[in-house]
Amino acid sequence: MSSRIFTIPAGTGFAEALARGVIARLDAEREPLRLADATIFLPTQRATRTLSEAFARVLGGAALLPRIRALGDGEDDFQSGSSEDLALLPAIDPVRRRLLLATLVLRWHENTGRPAPGFAQAASLARSLAGFLDEAETQQADLGRLETLAPAALAEHWQTVRDFLVTLRDSWPDVLAAENALDPSCRRNALLAALAQRYRDNPVQQPVIAAGTTGSIPATAGLLAAIATLPHGMVVLPALDRELDEASWEQLGPGHAQYGLKQVLARLGVSRAEIADWTPTAEDTPRLTMLREALRPAPTTDAWRALAEHDPSPIARGLDGITVLEAAHPGEEATSIALMLREAIEQSGRSAALVTPDRALARRVAGELARWDIAIDDSAGTPLARTPPGTFLSLLAEAAAEQFTPVALLALLKHPLASGGVAQAVFRRSVRALDRLVLRGPRPDARLAGIAKAIARARHEAGDSALAPVLGDVAHWFAELTVCLAPFAEVMARTQTPLDALVRCHSETAERLAANDTTSGAELLWRNEAGEQAGKFVGDLLTAGANLPDIAPSAYPSLFAMMAEERAVRPPFGRHPRLAILGPLEARLQQFDVVVLGGLNEATWPQTASADPWLSRPMREALGFESPERAIGLAAHDFATLAAAPRVVLTRALKVDGTPTVASRWLQRLRQLARGLGLENRLACVAPYAVYAQLLSKPDDPIAAEKRPEPRPPVSVRPRRLSATGVEEWIRDPYAIYAKHVLRLKPLQPLEAEIGPMDRGSVIHAILEQFIRDGAGGDDALANLIARADATFADHDIPQATLALWRPRFVRAAKWLVIEEGRRQRDILRSFVELKGETIFEGPAGPFTLNARADRIDLLHAGGASIIDYKTGLPPSDSQVQSFAPQLPLEALILERGGFAEIGVCEATQLVYIRFAGGAVAGDYHLVKGDLRDLLTKTERRLVDYIAAFDSEDTPYLPREAPFRAAMSNDYDHLSRMREWAVAGWEDA
Repeated sequence: MSSRIFTIPAGTGFAEALARGVIARLDAEREPLRLADATIFLPTQRATRTLSEAFARVLGGAALLPRIRALGDGEDDFQSGSSEDLALLPAIDPVRRRLLLATLVLRWHENTGRPAPGFAQAASLARSLAGFLDEAETQQADLGRLETLAPAALAEHWQTVRDFLVTLRDSWPDVLAAENALDPSCRRNALLAALAQRYRDNPVQQPVIAAGTTGSIPATAGLLAAIATLPHGMVVLPALDRELDEASWEQLGPGHAQYGLKQVLARLGVSRAEIADWTPTAEDTPRLTMLREALRPAPTTDAWRALAEHDPSPIARGLDGITVLEAAHPGEEATSIALMLREAIEQSGRSAALVTPDRALARRVAGELARWDIAIDDSAGTPLARTPPGTFLSLLAEAAAEQFTPVALLALLKHPLASGGVAQAVFRRSVRALDRLVLRGPRPDARLAGIAKAIARARHEAGDSALAPVLGDVAHWFAELTVCLAPFAEVMARTQTPLDALVRCHSETAERLAANDTTSGAELLWRNEAGEQAGKFVGDLLTAGANLPDIAPSAYPSLFAMMAEERAVRPPFGRHPRLAILGPLEARLQQFDVVVLGGLNEATWPQTASADPWLSRPMREALGFESPERAIGLAAHDFATLAAAPRVVLTRALKVDGTPTVASRWLQRLRQLARGLGLENRLACVAPYAVYAQLLSKPDDPIAAEKRPEPRPPVSVRPRRLSATGVEEWIRDPYAIYAKHVLRLKPLQPLEAEIGPMDRGSVIHAILEQFIRDGAGGDDALANLIARADATFADHDIPQATLALWRPRFVRAAKWLVIEEGRRQRDILRSFVELKGETIFEGPAGPFTLNARADRIDLLHAGGASIIDYKTGLPPSDSQVQSFAPQLPLEALILERGGFAEIGVCEATQLVYIRFAGGAVAGDYHLVKGDLRDLLTKTERRLVDYIAAFDSEDTPYLPREAPFRAAMSNDYDHLSRMREWAVAGWEDA
């Protein structure tokens, strides 16, 4: 057998070397038709394509190629072409299996009386459960031994898991029998075993070659053994290290790169010495020597001392062509890699690849290359959930599950695929009007009917204004949109419903919503690669969901998004022919001039052996499962093979999300070896790609400190009318006056706005206004005030959760107010509430009108008037009234100038703040102290000076002149770019 087992060393182009060896052994250059008689088994489908391309290059054109088939070493189902002869049941559809396992999880919880998870959570568990079944079948573990696991040695949690696994073991075969199908791993093993038996029973005379597989699947190792016994059978192992010393070979652990090959040799019954070279020119290169030493088993690393004492030159030569780049963060790492790939293709015919298991890094690099209009082939593709049709379908499911709340509804309607059966421009205009005119502010009632009610309310409030026709169009458009969305909304509102009914209604609604006035929704939604994959996914989910127990529709959006995230969309063409992004598995057997191994941090590459949710380590060992570190050994073999390429760059990020990282164990070994031999400087990149990456995002010229904005609009457009509260804003933040009155910008309320202090203040003002109008005295004043409050709360649709906080505080404050008003009524001649008034001041540019709406003005028996302002929060202090809060003094000026027509000219004798709190302090009556005449004189002089100053174009509207608190923001800070200029140095900019 040994004469039929070969190896191709790392660093040699495996596919091309394999093709040349096959051609030479079959004498195909002289008799090309002999190639067609051969059968070649490779580990993955991608490897089959790579070998076909290698044959085409070597043969220089078209030729009859061997039958090249994938064994399915972890990626693809085995394709032997003989399943019909074996009369095997088909493999169960992966989506169907996932849903059936989720159903089984829920049924087990129901039968055992345990709290059941939601269907989406059960489907998430089903994914790892499917992995457990695959691993058990692949490793041919005996699940019949589950009961023999010693309960006393396990925590109670593991005993519960064991009980579930026993139930799974006993019931899952019946589920598969009802489905008339097999587990994919079981079917693959059966096919591999059957083919191996066929080769043993009836040895074929044609060449049969198995190449590139590590034999990690026992059934695959059995097939390799059978092929090796054929008259013209050959096995070609990838990168077997025959030079590793025997002591190290015996010490190999599951995490070593050669451990899997050691296992397969043991299964084949051969030793390393019996393995021949596939190509006669194969030799042990310095790079292989260096990698062998760097990755040698830990118990034999004392051999490094001998290297230092004797001749380290082979290691030095092995480090030629391999460099290490450490970036500050993943963004810098991605930009550096993109620069390397860009540099590689500047040379004609040169190819390059990024190999990494880090999908986030892969996406970043693809994005960075897009800045140079380079489209790169990413073998993993893009998750369906992140493509336009995937996000559209997910948003529709989420919006329906949330009963079309404003945020969820607008996220759906603003998606580029949404058109609702009308021209897209019309649809977009209607969505913007719905957003701006209807949905801003507190959340409307639930469901589509709640949105329709909010539209009707907005139309009523618009009256005969210019907005009325716009809102009428919105009402008509939304009625048609409701017809489109209502069927899915109805299905999602049910308590339980069949999954396939949900999927069908979901896809039909999506098609209706995607349609425009010229093209059907099906044409728009299911087109291109992403649309085709979305259509296939929906079809698979529809078929797989048939005849399952009903589920809660609330679980459907999470289930759909989770499974769509796992479905990849790969563009078939149009990518750069000499660049690629590959995962370690896809990179097997491929060769590039420049190889970048990215994301070399622990827990990324290699991935940490994760905790098995189904089996503890003792349980795995008892059942015959391999150690979790076995996956690290397979990753190490990939790393060692890829690192043997002529030009290799190893990259990592020092921090990820601000957290320091730990270098990959292989990178640490490499550095430790180089440092011990004084060769660490050889690992430095010749070109400082990280510096280039930083320079790429750095502007050519130094960034000057941002200047504080100083808008100076013409006097003709400056406001000639302000309210008393507007004057306070004018003093504190002139820029806000500029934005509001010159630019005429009004802030939009947030969507689904919470009811806050300002809303509470408005409601309290309305209650107190009516209370004073009705008369504040009487024995039943408190009852009347509370009844008035309850009616006002109802009129304003205050939610019950908010009322639970507001009403007790209101009652406490009301008790205080009734007592206080009872005392004050003796001094009051008459009260006026919500009184409008104005007066005119002359300025250099003409009259300037000051207006106000006074909360309350009391005429007093003793003469004069008391001007009152209600506060639900803290009122301003006396010093603030003097400087920055002139509302009441300005109202006093209007009163004394006869600006309140209902009162006429009257002297202001008191300025009062009534705090209506209801908290620890129920209420407070605060009379502004000091010389009122002096205060009014100073206030008038200051206002006249302000008017005169801003009547000159030389006076700018500066932002944040005197903010109430530095940390307090206002509606126009973003417009003034406050975060850019409010840093050290802006004063001198």
